[in-house]
Amino acid sequence: MAIRPRVALLGAATCVVALAFVWFAAFHVGLFRHADQSAFVQFYELQGHGSIAWLVRHLVRPFDPNPYVFLVLVPILVALLRGRPRVVVGIGTIVLGANASTELLKHLLVPPGTWPSGHSTAAMALVLASVLAVPARLRPAVAALGSTLAIGVGYSVVAAGLHTPSEVLGGFLVSGAWTLAVVGGLLASEQRWPLDRAHGNPPVSLRAVLGAPGAVVLGASMLGLVLVITHPDDVVSYARVHQAFVLEAAGIAALSLAVSTAVLLSVRR
Repeated sequence: MAIRPRVALLGAATCVVALAFVWFAAFHVGLFRHADQSAFVQFYELQGHGSIAWLVRHLVRPFDPNPYVFLVLVPILVALLRGRPRVVVGIGTIVLGANASTELLKHLLVPPGTWPSGHSTAAMALVLASVLAVPARLRPAVAALGSTLAIGVGYSVVAAGLHTPSEVLGGFLVSGAWTLAVVGGLLASEQRWPLDRAHGNPPVSLRAVLGAPGAVVLGASMLGLVLVITHPDDVVSYARVHQAFVLEAAGIAALSLAVSTAVLLSVRR
């Protein structure tokens, strides 16, 4: 097998290892378990703000089973219109595999319950499937917007009291593992049975790939800077009292960007 499919499969294996690590830490490492629960409570306290509660409801609802089915049709239709039957199969595999795996893990893991997050799995699977579906030149923008959406959904399910931050991380990792595994299979199949050149895409530059998460980080940094400038004392005191919230929120954002960037790197040609 060529190097590129192997790298994608290595990324999938890394996600699986990280998934096992996060689960073990969440249930068997006291310091991490305490931080996870503390962040959960601190996220949930945000429900006291009316505008945040409204945003939380509207970000979570599209990833309930019924509306989600229609959302998934979008990347499938895009891939069909582009004449990419292999990608259509890949998208179906990602969405079905990731969401079924999450539901299975909820029942098989000890203790059984809500780990990992189904809503977070669904959101990240849709984002990564959309990255595969669109033309190469649009992938960085779709990845940037999609990872931002996944971060918002991850924050929202915790603020709604549905999941802990570690359950969100688990959902992202399940979708990342499935997507990178599918990408490895697609790359291997293209090398064995190449498509016509008419179906090809020009490669995406490394600058564009890295610019996608960079744009999200820059936007978040600018927003944070505005808050620090306008309310310095409030921001510092809030961060000091809510350290678990800050760390877990940063972890959710970092993982969303890392997973989407890994997929972007694997399909940039």
